[in-house]
Amino acid sequence: MSENKTAGNSGGPLKGIRILDFSRLYPGPLGTMLLADMGAEVIKIEDPLQPDYVRHFPPFIGTESAAYLAFNRSKKSLAMRYREEAGQRIFYDLVQTADVVVEQFRPGVMDRMGLGYQRAREKNPKIIYLSLTGYGQDGPYAHQAGHDLNYIGIAGILGQTLSDDLAPAIPGPQMADVAGGAYMLVIACLSALFARGRTGEGQQVDLSMLDGVLPLMTLQMAQHWAAPETLKGERLPLSGGLASYNAYRCSDGKYVALAALEPKFWEVFCDWVEKPRWKDKIYALGAECRRLKKEMTDLFQTRSRDEWVQSAARRDICLTPVLALDELENDPHLKARKMFISQPHPSCGNVKSIGVPIKFRGTPAVVRKASPLLGQDTAAILKDMGYTPDRIKSLHLDKIIFDGACNPEIKI
Repeated sequence: MSENKTAGNSGGPLKGIRILDFSRLYPGPLGTMLLADMGAEVIKIEDPLQPDYVRHFPPFIGTESAAYLAFNRSKKSLAMRYREEAGQRIFYDLVQTADVVVEQFRPGVMDRMGLGYQRAREKNPKIIYLSLTGYGQDGPYAHQAGHDLNYIGIAGILGQTLSDDLAPAIPGPQMADVAGGAYMLVIACLSALFARGRTGEGQQVDLSMLDGVLPLMTLQMAQHWAAPETLKGERLPLSGGLASYNAYRCSDGKYVALAALEPKFWEVFCDWVEKPRWKDKIYALGAECRRLKKEMTDLFQTRSRDEWVQSAARRDICLTPVLALDELENDPHLKARKMFISQPHPSCGNVKSIGVPIKFRGTPAVVRKASPLLGQDTAAILKDMGYTPDRIKSLHLDKIIFDGACNPEIKI
């Protein structure tokens, strides 16, 4: 690990780790943001003429995309023309000081740009090179375009996320982007760093969002393999197939989530609603389940959501509200866990975002700053690497780099 790191790591378990981040849109940037919150110095590298597409996605807060602000905090921004030879020299100077490179292009693109793993490894044999794609570096789909909906469709998730007429219903969150992309990126980065600590060698890691999201189907596939005919044409137990594990509409149009999966919870629920005859139907499937669901649907229509929740709070039955987006910030538990924060931004005022999900007691993760303006840290990073003011000025004049702090005349 190089000692030539820029200042700014105030703490966290990954303090001292430098990550060069070429990722864009949602999965890679969310993963690198989580790593940055944990203390890594993440340098987001963008071409000033073709920056991260998400910067252009509405809605906007001031001049900045709300989406960009949401998953690029705690990072530094370096804007340079990395397809140009001079920009590539900067990249390889950075590689010699870095621990990890993250890229999210289709297979072979970084090689064609002259920024691939083999050349990076020649400069720094300890470099960890994380390549995040939709389908992986090989296989029949490797070079196909895709998005979250495609990956969860192939993974079987969409086929188990069904509406009342058993047609696929698109989930609210992007499951493949987050669980298959961002979270797997974090796991891969930490695992590769641990392996390097034992072997002294870096490596390239092939990350596929389709591969990464497939473990979400572990239980469903196990149930399918065990009883393919029994469950054919029906929702699987934890995907809407059980009346005891379902969401129900209340009298005010809002919903509750009932997850009385174990008999101890279900029996308390049945006693609470004075339905002892339901006790032996906890795992009912098929027609019997549909009849029970109809009765439970009618039952939950007799009170508002909050009335059900308040009454259930005194009992151990796994019944909670289904919250709307505008209710999340006021949830007392999420507030107590500091899962929503606000930070000042140079052009957007105070920006809200979701807090750090992992609570380290000894080396706490810290959200250090809001998402950077394009090229905000370019000159500072180069200066810290030993570039002279004259060389930095020359790179500006040649339009190889863009420093948002200096606002040079360059068309973006």
